[in-house]
Amino acid sequence: MSLVTDSPVNSSSSDDFAAFLDAELEANSAESSLNEEAEDDNYKDEEAGDAEPEDEEARDEEAENEEAVGDNDLNGKRIKRYKVEKLESIHEQGSTSYATLEQQTEESTKLDRCTHPGFFEEMCIYCGQRSDEASGVTFGYIHKGLRLGNDEIVRLRNADVKNLLRHRRLYLVLDLDHTLLNSILLAHLTPDEDYLKSQADSLQDVSKGSLFMLTFMHMMTKLRPFVRTFLKEASQMFEMYIYTMGDRPYALEMAKLLDPTGEYFSAKVISRDDGTQRHQKGLDVVLGQESAVLILDDTENAWVKHKDNLILMERYHFFASSCYQFGYNCKSLSQLKSDESEPDGALAAVLKVLKRVHNIFFDEPGDDAAGKDVRQALKTVRKQILKDCKIVFSRVFPTKFPAESHHLWKMAEQLGAKCLTEHDSSVTHVVSTDVGTEKSRWAVKENKFLVHPQWIEAANFLWQKQPEENFPVKLPKGE
Repeated sequence: MSLVTDSPVNSSSSDDFAAFLDAELEANSAESSLNEEAEDDNYKDEEAGDAEPEDEEARDEEAENEEAVGDNDLNGKRIKRYKVEKLESIHEQGSTSYATLEQQTEESTKLDRCTHPGFFEEMCIYCGQRSDEASGVTFGYIHKGLRLGNDEIVRLRNADVKNLLRHRRLYLVLDLDHTLLNSILLAHLTPDEDYLKSQADSLQDVSKGSLFMLTFMHMMTKLRPFVRTFLKEASQMFEMYIYTMGDRPYALEMAKLLDPTGEYFSAKVISRDDGTQRHQKGLDVVLGQESAVLILDDTENAWVKHKDNLILMERYHFFASSCYQFGYNCKSLSQLKSDESEPDGALAAVLKVLKRVHNIFFDEPGDDAAGKDVRQALKTVRKQILKDCKIVFSRVFPTKFPAESHHLWKMAEQLGAKCLTEHDSSVTHVVSTDVGTEKSRWAVKENKFLVHPQWIEAANFLWQKQPEENFPVKLPKGE
């Protein structure tokens, strides 16, 4: 039973662990077969001994014991040699987390000292002992039935992050829907989207296409512009995972469209079936230290425990049903027969952010990489976006609502702006929904920027300050 395929030299913990599990399972199988053969031989000898005269039984028993001891020694040597050969084979294939596996686990593999670091179908992956204990975390995306204990997870993460940092790489967890692509059931296509069926690209070579009709799934998928360049360049800086709220069959099909050769994700495809908490995503099922993980997702609430790791993406609404799903009363990109810009779209913008974070983490003076936290590097980049702006809000918050608690106030401060409750000469921007307020009129009179709240939101999504003239405060209808 094979759990892995050929992997690149710098493979991830999940790939390495599957490879090691292969070796252990095959070794255990060989050990079991050899022991069974030894037992059969002993049983036959005992049967033959029963037919001998009583005065020869003592000599026969002594001889049989000596022969059994010799056989067991031979079997032990054969089993040990088999395991060493398998582990050396994995080492030669370039395993990262298990590069020194034989030394790290030499003691734990002994039956009398096994700490049961993980289980495969309720069987310890090292000693083979069975247990129905439910502690630890299940890693079904690596292999069905695989569960690791907390100490083993920590050990794996520590080993893997050291190797990644040595190669100047971090971890990147990527959402699918509305982040890297947009999918729709064929039955939900509107009449003015029917033209897409004749424009779908061939599934024979998905690397050259972006619009795919998956009739066996009754679905159509559109890849976000720039996604292939994004994945290629990001893979040079990050060990990448897919993490989607879709089910596993869907996740695997989308991974094939994005990564047809398996060079980016391999076994690192996590679906809602693999999560430990309903309707939530968590890094507990990712074999990477939180201090070295960045997340790219369009849904902030999916990552309640990991918001500091999150880069929030502007949603990709190619199909009309996607717009309706999120309450937008407008035509979709497909209905407009348009699409995002390759060089200026959301993925191109966020790739620049990833490069800046990577540069801060590895190249700026300070602690060595092992002592750094990518979340701090991300905050540093975010605070540069509106760092020279002083903002006053007008008719944006509900009456008597504490301004400092409003999400736009917090967002502006995270982007580096200074927010004030009253205007003065130092103010650079008035953010308002009404041109008739006192603060709005003051902004016009004093030649300050008067912008709509969407100006802050756009800066947050696109990770750069946007032209103020693109976000004017319009007069109310009828005036």
